[in-house]
Amino acid sequence: MKLESILKRIHPADQTSMEQAKKRWMSVAKPLFSLGKLEEAVIRMAGMKGTADYTLNKKGLLIFCADNGIVEEKVTQTGQEVTAVVAEHFASGDASVCIMSRAASVDVFPVDNGMARDVPAVTRPEDKVAYGTRNFRKEPAMTREETERAMNVGIRLVREKKQEGYEILATGEMGIGNTTTSSAVAACLLNLPAREVTGRGAGLDLAGWQRKVELIDGALERLRPDASDVTDVLSKVGGLDLAGMTGAYLGGAAYGVPIVIDGLISAAAALCAARLAPAAADYMLPSHVPAEPAGMLLLDALGLSPLLDCGMCLGEGSGAVAVMPVLEMGLQVYRQMGTFEEMKLKPYEILR
Repeated sequence: MKLESILKRIHPADQTSMEQAKKRWMSVAKPLFSLGKLEEAVIRMAGMKGTADYTLNKKGLLIFCADNGIVEEKVTQTGQEVTAVVAEHFASGDASVCIMSRAASVDVFPVDNGMARDVPAVTRPEDKVAYGTRNFRKEPAMTREETERAMNVGIRLVREKKQEGYEILATGEMGIGNTTTSSAVAACLLNLPAREVTGRGAGLDLAGWQRKVELIDGALERLRPDASDVTDVLSKVGGLDLAGMTGAYLGGAAYGVPIVIDGLISAAAALCAARLAPAAADYMLPSHVPAEPAGMLLLDALGLSPLLDCGMCLGEGSGAVAVMPVLEMGLQVYRQMGTFEEMKLKPYEILR
């Protein structure tokens, strides 16, 4: 399906369902608003799903794996080969996020939409857009056509997972160099200098961070991505994993599937989706406070407040997975707890 057709399918979350969920919370026999953001999340998911009576029994994590040409510029401690190695661990189930996902009853789906080499247990021809991006210090990272193809992979995967019965999805990523691409995208979309949105990624020293900032500033000045044209921004300084996640957020909005944001990289993709279709933000759920400088700036731009603050910066979707049990707890109180009337208790009042 063409991107334009998907964008036309995206409408604001259902207000009637949200009002019904609010009414249900007001009747539950506990102090009003005492579960705070968990109550808000349950209400928002009702709007996403178009019903106040829903479950989250089947949960999934889509991990978009792709390589970035900018690693040629020594913006990371490790080489590009690490992306495929970690993807193999996703497939075998022994990566950090896989261990966390088993504890949270979340199924893990690694996606190769742009790794520099194939991983037999992960790579599928229908997902693979390219063998990595180009070095945006020298030229645009991708063509517009590659960017849109990557977005369509994310859209299609959400549609497929909904058809398979998944009721909520999380986004994750694996791609050496993708804090550089995400910071470049954030700097452009937020109209901020690179130093305000760029962190040290996976352990750069001060000199490495300064080089990273200079590379981003130089690329933005040279390539001049148009902040009003998300596809242009992604194609010039983004990555295939970012584009794939952007598509996943659009797919969530188009097909009524809540999508949980992880950290910096997935938050950058979430803002890309919201700039393409503002109502797409209605279908996104924040997870944790990203450790990178742009993390909270991106969530603020989306109007979202994170549920957890664990000091995490692992990526892979780990923060998004960590919040899944918390969301489930809130939903089970909403669904199972008796009402004031059923318990023959006097309801709390909203005091002014």
